[in-house]
Amino acid sequence: MNIAVYGRQFNDPSVFPYIRQVFDSLVLHNVNIYLHPQLNEKLQGNIDTTAYNVLECTHTLKDFIDIFITIGGDGTLLDMVTLIRDSGIPVIGINFGRLGFLASINKSDIAAAIHAVVNKEFTIDSRELLIIDSEQKLFGDDNFALNDVTIHKRDDSAMITTHVSLNDEFLNSYWGDGIIISTSTGSTAYSLSCGGPIIFPQSNSIALTPVAPHNLNVRPIILPDTSTLSFEVECRGTNYIVSCDSRTVIIDKTMNFRVYKAGFQLNLIRLNNESYLSTLRNKLLWGLDARNY
Repeated sequence: MNIAVYGRQFNDPSVFPYIRQVFDSLVLHNVNIYLHPQLNEKLQGNIDTTAYNVLECTHTLKDFIDIFITIGGDGTLLDMVTLIRDSGIPVIGINFGRLGFLASINKSDIAAAIHAVVNKEFTIDSRELLIIDSEQKLFGDDNFALNDVTIHKRDDSAMITTHVSLNDEFLNSYWGDGIIISTSTGSTAYSLSCGGPIIFPQSNSIALTPVAPHNLNVRPIILPDTSTLSFEVECRGTNYIVSCDSRTVIIDKTMNFRVYKAGFQLNLIRLNNESYLSTLRNKLLWGLDARNY
């Protein structure tokens, strides 16, 4: 079995013992370990990686890597999506961050999680992605998002106006700080903090959530994920921001965008002892009475 490991910058040195535990656990199961070059570089001077393979740019991931492991937080897993793209390689995240909705494995459960992954004691949780198209290729070939596509004003600019059409029929014009187009996966991210709904992954829906709308009667709306949304953005300031997950570009003119469901999915690994509902309860502290603590 070939398992690849991906990670970003580690600012807290306390995580290195846990990273060593990841590698030690993989070695115990006699799997072939491949480090992403960026991770290999970040570990130099802290962890000896000479015994592991380094992924080369010539490697074709599909039909070569069986499982991808990310070490970090949800942002690390989002970054990794652009690496595996439409290959269908299953992914599991070990959480060194805060909430960890996507990277759901706690540091204390590393050994058990690795054992389950190697022995294929898991199910696949397929998640939809969004594509953003525009007059210019703003994000090149990485124009897909697992969490959300966001249109947002700059911090130093006036509010923007976003004209939205649904399947070529005018829907609404939104005045405010911006708008979030969220997948069910992204419904527990930025959209949630702006008052958007939590969407169950199998709901086949996306959410359109306004950010600080100037009209008080404007509310988030749930749409079928078969919808094609069109956007025309007007800005009285000098520019505004369009983001695709963690990738961001600055736009300095009126532009049209189209957002729709991608033709491929991300395969998240869900261990047999966890579920989406248990993740919600644990991360959002549902069912707990703070008076007992």
